[in-house]
Amino acid sequence: MNIGLVAHDSKKILMQNFCVAYRSILSKNELYATGTTGRLIEEVTNLSIHKFLAGHLGGEQQIGAQIENNNIDLMIFLRDPYSTNKNEPNTRKILNLCDTHNIPIATNVATAELLIRALDRGDLEWREFYK
Repeated sequence: MNIGLVAHDSKKILMQNFCVAYRSILSKNELYATGTTGRLIEEVTNLSIHKFLAGHLGGEQQIGAQIENNNIDLMIFLRDPYSTNKNEPNTRKILNLCDTHNIPIATNVATAELLIRALDRGDLEWREFYK
């Protein structure tokens, strides 16, 4: 499965911790991330991650294109709902694309944990048939 990983600045450490905790599951999948988030995850997990540009430099559009082309099966976007930083990834665009293309998306660590455990159990295998 192809997993997209994006985190607002205030959630990057939480994303790192999440990826450390679920490294064994994540390592069995292809990982895609915006540049800074991907680099930070790689530093603490040694996972191989395909990194796009930083979110504010076009990385969120690159992830969005992957979603539109049905190349992402699961999206984890740890977002700060109170963020006012204009340079952070466009939350609404990614959420809308995931809804449009039936991509399961977690926007907080509680839902991310549920989805990653479902992935490990094989509950998301329907994505293979959806493609």
